[in-house]
This record gives sequence, C-alpha cells and structure tokens, in this order.
Amino acid sequence: MKHVWHPLIVGILALGLVLTTGSSIFAHQHDTHKEQKTGILLVAFGSSEASAQVSFENIGRKVKAAWPDTPVYWAYTSRIIRHKLAKQGKHLDSPAMALARMADDQFTHVAVQSLHTIAGSEYHDLGRVVGAFRSMGVFDQVIQGYPLLATQADMEKAVEALFDIIPAERKQQEAVVFMGHGTHHPGNAFYPALMFQAQQRDPLVFIGVVEGYPEIDEIHSWLAEKKIKIAWLLPFMSVAGDHAKNDMAGGEDDSWKSILSNAGIQCHTFLKGTAEYDGFVEIWLSHLEDVLHHFD
Repeated sequence: MKHVWHPLIVGILALGLVLTTGSSIFAHQHDTHKEQKTGILLVAFGSSEASAQVSFENIGRKVKAAWPDTPVYWAYTSRIIRHKLAKQGKHLDSPAMALARMADDQFTHVAVQSLHTIAGSEYHDLGRVVGAFRSMGVFDQVIQGYPLLATQADMEKAVEALFDIIPAERKQQEAVVFMGHGTHHPGNAFYPALMFQAQQRDPLVFIGVVEGYPEIDEIHSWLAEKKIKIAWLLPFMSVAGDHAKNDMAGGEDDSWKSILSNAGIQCHTFLKGTAEYDGFVEIWLSHLEDVLHHFD
C-alpha cells in the first residue's frame, strides 16, 4: 500500500533533517538582539512544462523588482511535478523543505506567498505547513499570503485583467471561454462567482474548469443555447502547462477545442498563463505586500 505523507509530518521531518545537520536555528529565540532577516517564499503548484516557466520567471522578476533587497526562495506544492522535474535534473523544494532551508539560513521573518488561483486544497495544505513552523517557533514571524482570488477587491481586479487579455480580434457576438483548473474543494465557488461578475459586463464571457463546476459540458450547453459560432479559448491558470496545451487546446477528442469544434463551433486558442500578464501578477504582489507590511 502506497503511503501519502501528511504535510505536517513532512514539515517536521524536514525541520528535523536540518536540525540533525548541526544547525542551531532556534538560537534566535534566545537572542533578542538578533538582527531581523526577512525572506520571501513563493509557492506555486508547479509545472514540468519548459514553456510554462515563463510565467514563474515573470513573477520572479516582478517580486525582485519590488523588493530588491529581500531574498526569494521557491517551492512547488505538487509532489508529482517535483518528481518529474527531479528526473530532468531540476530540483524544487516542497514548502516544508524550503521553510526548513530558510530556517537553516537564519531568516527571522518569512513571507510565504501562495501563487495559487483560489484557496483550494493546495492552499490549505500549505497553510498547515506554515502553521506547523509557526507553532514550533522556528521564525519570529511566518505569514502566508492570500492566493489570486480571496477578496471582492481581488475579484474586481481579476475581471479587469480578464478583459484586458481578450484578443482584440474577438468580435462582440463571439464567445470567450477561460479554462481554470478547478477543484472539488469548496473554494471552487470562486470560479462561477468570477464568471457571474464578468458576465455583468459581457454575457458571452465564460469561465469553466477541468475539475469541479462548471465543466465543459455546461459550457457547451450554454454556448449552444446562445447559438455561438466562434469561441476564443484561453487558460485561466497561472501557467499554460499540460492542461492548457492538452485539455484545452489539444487534438484529442476530449479536449475543449475538439468538443466545441465537433459541435460546429470554430475555436481560436491562446496559450499564455495568467502569471504572464501584469494585471494578474499585481494581485499576487498586493497580497505579498500586505504580508511584508506586518513585519515593519
């Protein structure tokens, strides 16, 4: 039987590994005069697609430009993605291991910024890891930032960003369909909520998901009801990785493009993740800024 390690256990084991190497990361608790050392940990689901790295590189540039004197670390929450990359000779930390490394590097204050789209399972798993390190007193402060969509202000900014990236060639009677990842976690409700707000501005803008609601069957039926002949398909995911390339724009019969094309709807596809666009990146950065302000 395959064992799945709980994130808290992984965090404790990672921290224990650091401790056994001889690091005295708890020393700062007894040294009230220790100078504050602030670090940023950017945490994404991750992607093994080389072409998707442009999204993470864009976020990394924006973060370093905004906080040039603050070291930036990275972690991927997806164990599968980390293992795929490891086979390619690229090693990415889990959030637990990244925090353990930062503890070993003597950081006192850590801003853990989620690069997820919603507060789903991955986001809450990350919260448990952060909470474990907080309860162990490893850092003076360690705080997790909100994902892309967390507040009504985020939703309003996201709607603006969505409309900014709709191709200029799209005509008024043509539909725009965004593909999100989706989840069976209650956090999935952000997707239809965002679609509702977008449709107050344009009723032919739809947001569907690979998992959860609404899926392609619902999107297809809505397009059919409106007698849509042309649809523009864009990913609503931080990176244009496997889901965007295959599930959305791929040539297999079950891709969104194929399903809609077989129903007589001409499809145009675009493969750029939301993290490639400044309008979305600025939302994540605003959450990171809120966390860093707590350290002032």
